[in-house]
This record gives sequence, C-alpha cells and structure tokens, in this order.
Amino acid sequence: MSVSTRVDLAILGVRGRPPVSRVAGAGPSDDGHLLIDGLSAAIPVNDTSPYLLERDRITLDGADIGLEVTTIGRPRFYDLATAEGVRYEQIARLHGSNVLATTVVQTCVRYAEDQRCRFCAIEASLAAGATVAVKRPAEIAEVAAAAVALDGVTSMVMTTGTSAAKDRGATHLARCVRAVKAAVPWLPIQVQCEPPGDLATLTELHEAGAESIGIHVESLDDGVRRRWMPGKSSVSLAEYRAAWTEAVRVFGRNQVSTYLLVGLGEDPDELVAGAEELITMGVYPFVVPFRPLAGTLAVADGAIAPDRCVVEDVTRRVARSLIAAGMTSAGQRAGCAACGACSTLKNAGA
Repeated sequence: MSVSTRVDLAILGVRGRPPVSRVAGAGPSDDGHLLIDGLSAAIPVNDTSPYLLERDRITLDGADIGLEVTTIGRPRFYDLATAEGVRYEQIARLHGSNVLATTVVQTCVRYAEDQRCRFCAIEASLAAGATVAVKRPAEIAEVAAAAVALDGVTSMVMTTGTSAAKDRGATHLARCVRAVKAAVPWLPIQVQCEPPGDLATLTELHEAGAESIGIHVESLDDGVRRRWMPGKSSVSLAEYRAAWTEAVRVFGRNQVSTYLLVGLGEDPDELVAGAEELITMGVYPFVVPFRPLAGTLAVADGAIAPDRCVVEDVTRRVARSLIAAGMTSAGQRAGCAACGACSTLKNAGA
C-alpha cells in the first residue's frame, strides 16, 4: 500500500465498523483494527468517509482499491471475567492483531477542563463503563496470560493517566509489569508515562521487566503545548529531554519513543527538525496524524483533521531520517512504534 493511500485512510477513515474497534480512551481511538497488506492499521470509523470497508476489501466509489485487507476477529479472551466479575475486556484490549494494551489508571490529575489535553478522552471510556478506574497487577497478569494462550498476543503496552504523586503514575506501572512478567516471562512490554519527578524511576521500570518506554510529548512547540495541553505543558521540554536522555541510557537506543502529533498547528519544518533532534538522541519520533475524537474538547472547539499533504510530507521526511539512522520500528521490542497501526511511518519503510 502506498504512503498516500495509507495517509488518506488515516485521515478520512472508513465506513463500517470492524469486529475489533474501540471508542474513547487514552491515545488515538474511535477506530477499527485491520491488517492491510500485512501491516496493522488502526483506521478511524467515519460514516462520511468515501472509503467503505466490505468484509475483506476496501472500496472507493464502489471500486476495489486493490488492498489485501484482513479483519481481526473478536478475541476469545473478551468473553472471560475475573472471579470478582470484572470482564477481561474492561481490563485490557486487543490492538491490531497481536498487541494487548491497558491503561492501568484510567483517571488523570490533569482532566479538569482548564488543564486537560484537548485531544484526550482518557476518562470517557471510564464514564461509559467500558473500563475500570484502576487495574490491579494480578488482574492484568491474569488477562495477559489468557490473551497469550487464547489469541496469540505477542507484546503488550501499558499506559497510565498521570497521578499527582512525584512518580506521575510510574510506580503502579512497575507493579503491573512485575505481575505480568511473573505470569508470562517472555512477553515484551512497553510502558508509557510522563517524565517522572525522580528519573531513577525509569530504572525501576526497566528492572521490573519493561523492554521499552514511551514518554509522549505530542509537540515540541511550547506555544502549541500551552494551547492544546495546558496542564501537561507545565512539564517543561527540558524535563522531557532529561527524561529521554536517561531513558535511552537505561533502555537503549531505539527503545524509547514519543508521540508527535501532526495537525496541532506546529510548523511542519520545525516538527521535522525536532524529530531529527530526537533521532540523534536515540528516541523514535512516532509521528501520528491528529485525530479529532468524539467527546474531546478539540471536537467541541471545531478542530478538524490535518491536511493529508502535510501528513504525508512530514511522514516521508521523518521516515527517511529514521532509516538513515538505522532506527526503524522493526528494532523496537514492544509498543506503539513497534505496532505502527496509528501511524503511517511503517508504510514509508520506518
């Protein structure tokens, strides 16, 4: 599949809801999970899209566009529940074809309207009853073992809402990692959190068993950060750079990543230059198109998806830099960059 077509699908989405999909939550959502030409793809579900998903093909104005499409069946572990009656689906969910993902704490200290990231819906799925506020380590381990045994899961992502504590939620992440590693020692895990107040916490996460880490900044432009992330922008870019540097020391080059969202108003050339700075540090810049999610403040503001030409241009340039540095998604042991479903970088060879 060409980068242009993949970008088109990432922006415009498809009509029709695949069996594996999710609404709201942390990170990009309102999507359906597919395999397209062998690559995982998280495609927005959009009733106004010119693209139509029909079983195992995607059509445009009634014509097959020539992609090899595989829908992912509902995972069997979704039909199970804990002894306390909590559905496994409320604890962790399948992303793509083989990635298990969970938000270990589904609340965020920055979720008041004047502090919230305007693209985030982390507490919407909690309000809808689709998940539980805090996942216990033993429960996550139970679900992970079942997902591996029943559905062939091969890696895991654990993220968290930010807490008011100095660790910003990382300590609970470490507990959850230890529990999963005790149950499924070989399962690669990526953790995701804000820069902790004490950078030694990064070593704790690694020693707990996490193979990679995402420390997500979303934008390297302070003006953009203040507009879109009023609470999170209180964590300075200097703190992020210190955390990335220490994370690369602890986890290794190309085992640290950060989301960079295209479409928040940042100058594309400056975004690419910032991505290249990250690559020099050993950090994988996971370039993802901004997605207006139902229920977010961005949608209330009338925000729209980014220009497709800008997304393609930024993706191609960042991909070239990643390839030149020998830092591709294939080298990531676990996590969003390894999966690649929410981005188009893999389609560009990175």
